[in-house]
Amino acid sequence: MRATTIRFLDYWLGVPACALLTGLRRLTELAAPARQAPERPDKILFLKFIEQGATVLAQDSIRRATQVVGRDNLFFCVFESNRAILDLLDTVPAGNIIAIRDQRFVSFAIDFLRAAWTVRAKRIAAVIDMEFFSRASAIFTFLTGATTRVGLHRFTGELPYRGDLMTHRVQYLPHLHISLQYSVLVEAACHDANELPMLKMPLAQIAGAPSAPPRFVPDADDLRRMRERLHAGTSSPIVVLNPNASDLLPLRKWQSARFVSLAQRIHATYPNALVVLTGAPSERAAADALCREINAPRTVSVAGQTTLRELLTLYTIADVLVTNDSGPGHFASLTPVHAIVMFGPETPRLFGPLAPSTTVIWKELACSPCVSVFNHRLSPCRNNVCMQLITVDEVFAAVKAAVASSDLSLTSPPAQTAM
Repeated sequence: MRATTIRFLDYWLGVPACALLTGLRRLTELAAPARQAPERPDKILFLKFIEQGATVLAQDSIRRATQVVGRDNLFFCVFESNRAILDLLDTVPAGNIIAIRDQRFVSFAIDFLRAAWTVRAKRIAAVIDMEFFSRASAIFTFLTGATTRVGLHRFTGELPYRGDLMTHRVQYLPHLHISLQYSVLVEAACHDANELPMLKMPLAQIAGAPSAPPRFVPDADDLRRMRERLHAGTSSPIVVLNPNASDLLPLRKWQSARFVSLAQRIHATYPNALVVLTGAPSERAAADALCREINAPRTVSVAGQTTLRELLTLYTIADVLVTNDSGPGHFASLTPVHAIVMFGPETPRLFGPLAPSTTVIWKELACSPCVSVFNHRLSPCRNNVCMQLITVDEVFAAVKAAVASSDLSLTSPPAQTAM
């Protein structure tokens, strides 16, 4: 389903459904006391329907949940189109992944209800809603019947309404990196639900600074096939360009013409360099057109032609990745590639990639971030000056610095952030 369709359904169906289910919860609790949640759950389900990059940011919280219940008792519910990252990371057993088809509304509705029933049948005690202020995820969490339902709650704030369906209601912290916010949700599952708002403990006791994500290690055949596919040697720099952000947030896009100029400058400075364009299947035609505009023999597009495993293999052999703020910036954290990530309508203070080998470029306008949970990620902006102010000169300078340091150890200090 398109992002606009998802937002439409989440509001026009989600709001009345959350209100109705909240009333049902009140009536049910009047008729009979709610089941007592265990002090520590024996099974935990993570609920993260969309955005595979966010799953990379959730690895600390997944590790914490594994300590609580063990890996075999850890479950994950996700849209089918976003499952690939879970299969690749293997932090949750494949048999414990509950996938919901999300391409068509009818199949989505059937799988949505079937998945909630599956959670009931498996008697999963705790559900962690990682979708923040999505109504669909709140509804799903309630329908599972879990005795511990953890999620963000607006309390007296003017945040999006999604009823009162959680047993453990956590205060949203707008200054906290998302990876830490996920850890707070997991920790809340092990505390008294009567705390309002949760969680009343020092952040330092929940988690320290976010740790680096796990490392993806391709096998020798993966590496050989990718090099043969690209006709890439072992000495020439490989620069990967991801020119288009997801349609979910088109405001994050840097102008295509600037990607063309950047590629041409790379070729002029590094005649033996290989420039590789990547993207989703829907972006294949646009990436092919960019290749023709760049008009250089050592430019190739693999947009829409790689699996996630192949994409991470490409990052492993590449020297530099240049991307908008989107999933690839987080996927790069699983590999040695130096990622240059351009932020605009969102902030790296909350969503920045966790790998030290990352250069963030962000202009921090007075109106930024204009996309957040406060507006359900729907900005009124129609002119993304925050991205337009990022010049080809400064991105190219970051590329040159990354190429020059490509032989440095990954334990070197984090790159400086360019503002």
